[in-house]
Amino acid sequence: MAHGKRYRKQLGKVQRDQAYPPAEAISLIKETASTNFDETVELHALLGVNVRHAEEQLRGTLALPHGLGKDVTIAVFAQGQQARDAEAAGADFVGGDDLAKKVEEEGWTDFDVAIATPQMMGTVGKLGRVLGPQGKMPNPKVGTVTDDIEKAVTESKAGKVEYRTDRQAIVHMAIGKVSLDPSQLLDNFNAVMEEIIRAKPAAAKGRYIVSCTVTTTMGPGIRVDASKVGKRDEDAAPEPAPEPATA
Repeated sequence: MAHGKRYRKQLGKVQRDQAYPPAEAISLIKETASTNFDETVELHALLGVNVRHAEEQLRGTLALPHGLGKDVTIAVFAQGQQARDAEAAGADFVGGDDLAKKVEEEGWTDFDVAIATPQMMGTVGKLGRVLGPQGKMPNPKVGTVTDDIEKAVTESKAGKVEYRTDRQAIVHMAIGKVSLDPSQLLDNFNAVMEEIIRAKPAAAKGRYIVSCTVTTTMGPGIRVDASKVGKRDEDAAPEPAPEPATA
């Protein structure tokens, strides 16, 4: 696919054969974002796991230190008091069979996170064809099928995100918006990578983080030094003040 002049100009700022330390990669992310909207910063990590084996698949959640830099839109499938709890906690869309019907018949998915009560899963379970490919299907393993609706909505609004390996053993994650400060994006990046390293399956053998790339919605990919991911980059820390001169 041919890229436009804007993309090629930004690509020229990146050394394609170089893997950058995390702090440098984030700085380049800020430089290569050139659209007139607030682009999403994405992380893509290829892991040395065999996802054909259930015990080597990764799936979980974590709270990003600085959130995603945007308002998270939440749909809650609940009824009665739990529906009222969801509304009180700040859910954007709340409903039962009516909301499920809108998703199933209209293909409506104008939300970032879907949460459901266990009682609604008989209905919500039928929405997998629509929500599954977008990674929005409620799942008890990541806390989006729960009776504690208020807690789930509050955590999602605060920046709780899900990570999982796809069929190619890649974790695709949004880690914020370009408008976040570089230090905030770096904190979010490190939080995700530290969580992925913590969650390394015991059955995984050999090199675990095969490659890691960060990019923006419309920008070029920037390779990150896999030997340094998940570590606090010393280059990002302020330099210590010089010792006072002595007579």
